[in-house]
Amino acid sequence: MNPTQALQKMETQSAKRVFSPPTDIYETDEAIVLRTDLPGVEEAALDITLEANRLEIYAALEPREVQGYNLSHYEYGGGDYERSFVLPDKVDGEKVDAALSNGVLELTLPKKEGAAARRIPVGGGK
Repeated sequence: MNPTQALQKMETQSAKRVFSPPTDIYETDEAIVLRTDLPGVEEAALDITLEANRLEIYAALEPREVQGYNLSHYEYGGGDYERSFVLPDKVDGEKVDAALSNGVLELTLPKKEGAAARRIPVGGGK
């Protein structure tokens, strides 16, 4: 199998639209914090997995229907949110905390003990 065939075999197809949600990443001395915009997503539709150093965020988004009304125009229909990140080794995957509030997912990824940055002097008294 040539490389092109291998990539085509790995490619996934979806009938729904796929959105890559914008994400801000912050770092403190104790943790890395990700804030991802997921408007319209309910907690039950959210799936977050961490395997090895790969963090994956998936959420299904269904178009909203309002009882008693017919939809005449929409600009933001249904689809799926998908985003993945490769995390540094200094993240403690056992202590990740997730919170969803007002369409914003906040993941707090604590750093392992002893993972703090340290300054390395250059030279050696020559």
